[in-house]
Amino acid sequence: MITTKAYAAQDEKTPLAPWTFERREVGPHDVQFDILYCGVCHSDLHQIKNDWFPGIFPMVPGHEIVGRIVKVGDHVKKFKVGQLAGTGCMVDSCRVCENCKRDLEQYCLNGSSQTYNGLEQDGKTPTYGGYSNTIVVNEDFVLHISEGLNLAAVAPLLCAGITTYSPLRHWKVGKGHKLAVLGLGGLGHMAVKFGVAFGADVTVLSTSPKKEADAKKLGAHHFVVTTDEAQVKAARGTFDFILDTVSAEHDFNMYLGLLRTDGVHICVGVPPKPAEIAAFSLLGGRKSLAGSGIGGIKETQEMLDFCAENNIVSDIEMIDIKDIQTAYDRMVKGDVRYRFVIDMATL
Repeated sequence: MITTKAYAAQDEKTPLAPWTFERREVGPHDVQFDILYCGVCHSDLHQIKNDWFPGIFPMVPGHEIVGRIVKVGDHVKKFKVGQLAGTGCMVDSCRVCENCKRDLEQYCLNGSSQTYNGLEQDGKTPTYGGYSNTIVVNEDFVLHISEGLNLAAVAPLLCAGITTYSPLRHWKVGKGHKLAVLGLGGLGHMAVKFGVAFGADVTVLSTSPKKEADAKKLGAHHFVVTTDEAQVKAARGTFDFILDTVSAEHDFNMYLGLLRTDGVHICVGVPPKPAEIAAFSLLGGRKSLAGSGIGGIKETQEMLDFCAENNIVSDIEMIDIKDIQTAYDRMVKGDVRYRFVIDMATL
């Protein structure tokens, strides 16, 4: 077994603290890489607090993981020692269901294995994430990382990046489309970057007028303050797509009113309570309310390659692992531009 240093939550009430555990030895099809950087996702906090479902404790969060390979199994063909590598939100899936065969492992019908707070495909071995110094993953769930980009700023692409890239590609958002990005946080700022790169006309929708300068700096063409009735009225019926990254409660019906006929409101955020949708909000204009998770491994690699070719990374703030609780507190307040990344050398 491989002795691994980490930060873990022992239960839903205690702060993260140093913890040591054992990872499996490198098997024939495994890749081991030492973790250099790990992004901090809002879902890390939700999961250690049991906000969504009962967690598996001790819990080592982190699913935006990048590092350098130190060992590969005898049968590994895709990777070599010394290469950069990454792992996102999944470390395995059943491989045999209809969705897995379509490169949609994120929607595995038998249940994919999440990178942390989940179980391996044996149904009993807990998974532990990237707030640790090393990780062992089957090569089919390891991703190639370009040497040419800021590695720390690449880490959030493994969740925030693919979560926004995947729906924009699925709905073929691009030239000739008016795209609204709802919320300018870790997800929203990546949605702006991808939307602009794909050629769409991009508007940021935000409750905060203070974010307009940042939105324009990120490449957004327009900005609408959603607490300003006049601005909202002027925007009604103008967008082909809304990519909704907000995880706080908000009025879906108002935003559906901003869509054109046949417009699509795509949810990637996870509000804490079920939304109330008036039927007429959808019927008036044949509108759609849709959702999207992360992407599959093939699409995630496609996204990373696109980012390397177009010099796209996340805007980040680096932190030491000892400051993770402070980072969580700031993240809840929206006080981050736009993703915290842990320098794992501080572990």
